Amino acid sequence: MTTPRRALVTGGSSPLGAAISHHLAAEGHEVLVHAHAGLARAEALAAELRAAGHRATAFAADLTDMPATASALEALLEGGPVQILVHNAGTHDDAPLAGMTEAQWRSVVDVSLNGFYAALRPLILPMIGTRWGRIVAISSISGLIGNRGQANYAAAKAGLIGAVKTIALEYASRGVTANAVAPGIIESPAVAAAMPRERITQIVPAKRAGRPEEVAALVGFLASEAAGYVTGQAIAISGGLG
Repeated sequence: MTTPRRALVTGGSSPLGAAISHHLAAEGHEVLVHAHAGLARAEALAAELRAAGHRATAFAADLTDMPATASALEALLEGGPVQILVHNAGTHDDAPLAGMTEAQWRSVVDVSLNGFYAALRPLILPMIGTRWGRIVAISSISGLIGNRGQANYAAAKAGLIGAVKTIALEYASRGVTANAVAPGIIESPAVAAAMPRERITQIVPAKRAGRPEEVAALVGFLASEAAGYVTGQAIAISGGLG
């Protein structure tokens, strides 16, 4: 039987974040849905979860503003420790490296990689104090194999893998696991607009895009009691791509 925990999902109102939030809520966890610009979507998702009988709250924080993020999370911690963190927030700003601006590089790294630190740092000591925790960073197949035009994105997503491997070493003895999930091509409006289905069938061995619910199921397992001996891993969910 699942023990209810408090779970925080950064970027929780995106298609993938929403699927993860739904999955964790269905497991009985209280879900804290993070947003930055999309607070209205996060609030709508939290309301939907509550209407289904789950516990959910939406909140806003700019993960690139570390002091403001710390203040927002400290307010949430007044309700108790957060024992599950899923860092899903991220952004794209693609360009070949020779044409990539400093702003493009910094903005992507700031949200995906620095944002992981911003979200985890206020939560980690209370989490350790409970001697139970699950940290899941949403990386990308790009962080494992690279992708043209995504040096910034691939670097940030690869950095998450190094971070969780180190965190796993530091806190395994405290009952805290840390893993990365590296999705390949996952269904979303952005993917549908950018990549024809025929192209997906050409490059993905499984001949299709993944579904957000499939990624959410893997995240849900890593966040569960059953995954207590799985830590420091980067697990691709890519239909064989890479």
